[in-house]
Amino acid sequence: KEDKSGWSAFLRHLVDRGLNGVELITSDACRGLIESVTDYLPDARWQRCTVHFYRNVFSHVPSTKVREVSHMLKAIHAQESREAAESKSKDVIKKLKAMKLKAAAELVEQSIHETLAYYAYPPQHWLKIKTNNPMERLLKEARRRTKVVGAFPDGNSALMLVAARLRHVSSTHWGTRKYMNMKLLNEMDQEAMYSVA
Repeated sequence: KEDKSGWSAFLRHLVDRGLNGVELITSDACRGLIESVTDYLPDARWQRCTVHFYRNVFSHVPSTKVREVSHMLKAIHAQESREAAESKSKDVIKKLKAMKLKAAAELVEQSIHETLAYYAYPPQHWLKIKTNNPMERLLKEARRRTKVVGAFPDGNSALMLVAARLRHVSSTHWGTRKYMNMKLLNEMDQEAMYSVA
C-alpha cells in the first residue's frame, strides 16, 4: 500500500538494515511517502519528480495546449538558480491564467517549490536528481520480464523473477556504471563545513 503505514514499514525496514546518510529523495507526490520520510530520514530533502509533476499539470490542460505548456514548465527548470526558477514560475503562472488554465496555474502556484530542491546540489547533478528516471527504468525492466510470464502461481514466484532480474542488472555493465560523481557532493559538504567554521 502507498499509504503512510506502508511507506513507514518500508523505510523502517531500510533504516533497520543500516540505511543512513540519505540527503535527497526524489519521488512523485505520494503523501504517505513524504510524511514517512520526515519520521525515518529527517535529514533528507524531498524532490518532487519534475516528469511526474508535468504529467499532473497536463491533466488540467487540453491536449491541444500540452506542448506549449510543456515548454513553459521546462523553462522554469532550465534556469541557472532557484531564485531565477521561482521568478520564472511566476511568469508561467500568469501565462497559464491568461490562457484560461486556472487549475493548471493553481497547481503550479501551490507545488512548483516541491520540484526545486535539486538546486541545492552541484549543477552537474541537476539533470540526474530532478527526476526519478533511474528507478523508473528499473521498474520498466521488471515489468517487461513479468509481462512475458503473464500469470504467476503465487507472489513468491513473481518476487523470485524480479529479484533474479535485479541481480543480473547489478552484476552487468549496466549495474556497474556510475550514475553520478559523488565526489562533487563530498566537496560541497566540505565547503559547507569550512564556511561554518
